[in-house]
Amino acid sequence: MFNLVHFLVFVLHHLLQAQALTLPQDISALKAFKSSIKQSSIPSWSCLASWDFSDDPCAVPHRTRFICGVSCSPDATRITQITLDPIGYSGQLTPLISQLTQLTTLDLSDNYFFGRIPSSISSLRNLQTLILTSNSFSGSIPDSVTALKSLETLDLSHNALSGKLPKSLNSLTSLKRLDLSYNKLTGFLPKLPSNLLELALKANSLSGYVSKSTFDGLTRLEVVELSDNSFSGTLGAWFFLLPSLQQVDLANNSFTHVEILKPAGGNSDLVAINLGFNKIGGNLPVNFADYPILSSLSLRYNRLRGAIPLGYSKKKSLRRLFLDGNFLIGIPPAEFFAGDTEVTGSLGDNCLWGCPANSQLCSPRQKSYAICKRAYSGKPRKKIEVQTTDF
Repeated sequence: MFNLVHFLVFVLHHLLQAQALTLPQDISALKAFKSSIKQSSIPSWSCLASWDFSDDPCAVPHRTRFICGVSCSPDATRITQITLDPIGYSGQLTPLISQLTQLTTLDLSDNYFFGRIPSSISSLRNLQTLILTSNSFSGSIPDSVTALKSLETLDLSHNALSGKLPKSLNSLTSLKRLDLSYNKLTGFLPKLPSNLLELALKANSLSGYVSKSTFDGLTRLEVVELSDNSFSGTLGAWFFLLPSLQQVDLANNSFTHVEILKPAGGNSDLVAINLGFNKIGGNLPVNFADYPILSSLSLRYNRLRGAIPLGYSKKKSLRRLFLDGNFLIGIPPAEFFAGDTEVTGSLGDNCLWGCPANSQLCSPRQKSYAICKRAYSGKPRKKIEVQTTDF
C-alpha cells in the first residue's frame, strides 16, 4: 500500500508537469520578447526558433519546442531564466520584460540588440544576473536599474551606452561584479556598492578624481580596471591599502601623482599594478617593493625621475617590470642583469647609463643627452653632466 501511494504521487507529479500552465503574463512577455526581434535574424536551428507557443513554455519534456534559451521554476509555472545563444539576434529589448517578475537571469550577450535598456527592468526584483555585453544598446543606463536589490552580476560592457553612471549605484547591495567597459560613459565615479568584488569601467570617458569616499567600505574588492579614461589628480595611499585588492589597471589616464605606503603588517594580496601612460611625476615609489607577492608592475610612459630603487631588483616575486618612457637616471641595479634573473619588461627610453645593450630590458635605447639635460634643467649643471654620461 505504501509503495502504491508513492507510485501514484510520482505519476501525478509528472502528469501535472506535463500539463503545466505557465503563468499567462509570463507567456505574453515571452511572446513580446520574441516579436521584438527581427525574424530575419532568427535561424531555423536557433533557440528562439524553437519558441513555438502552440506548446506551453514550461511543459516537459522539451523535445522540439522551447528546447533552449529559457528555464522555468520547479513548479513549472514561472520563467526564471532567459539565456540566448550568441548567434546575432537583432532587435530591441521589450519593456514587457518587466512581467517576468521571477526572472533571476537575463543573458543576451554577443548579439545585435539595439536601442535603450527599458526602465521597466526595475520590476525584475529577483534578478541576480544581468548580462547584455557585446550588443549595441545606446542611451543612458536607466536609474531604475539600482532598484534591483538582488543583482549580483551586472555586465553592460561593449555597447554604446552614454551619459553618467547612476548616482545611487551603491544601493545595489548584493552586487559583486560590475562591468561597464567599452561604452561612452562620462562624468565622475559615484559611491560604489559595498560588496563589490570586481569593478571594470575601462575604455569610457569618465573623469575627475578617484576619491576615498567612492571606495569607502569596499573591503572585498579584488579587481579594479579603470584604464583608458580621463581620471586625473593624485591617487591616494589609501587606494593600494584596500584589504582585498589583487589587480589594478589604471593605465591611459591623466593621474599626476601616486602616494604609496607600506602595507600594514607587510600583508597585501596585490599581484599586478598597471599605471602606465599617465602623467605621474616625482620619483619611483620605493614602497612598491614592500608588497610581498607583487609580480607585475608597469609605470611606463609617465614623467618619473630619479634612480630605480634597489628594492625593485631584490624583489623575488617580481616577474614583469615596465619602467620605459620616463626620465630615470643612474645605473640600473646589476641584479636585473644577473644570469638567473626572471624579470622581463623594459627599462628603455629613459636617461639611464650603463644599461647592457645585449639585455632585452634595455630596449628601446635611452633618450638623447639633449632631452635628458632639458628634463633636468633645474639641477646643478655638474650633476646633470655626471648623471647623463654615456647614454
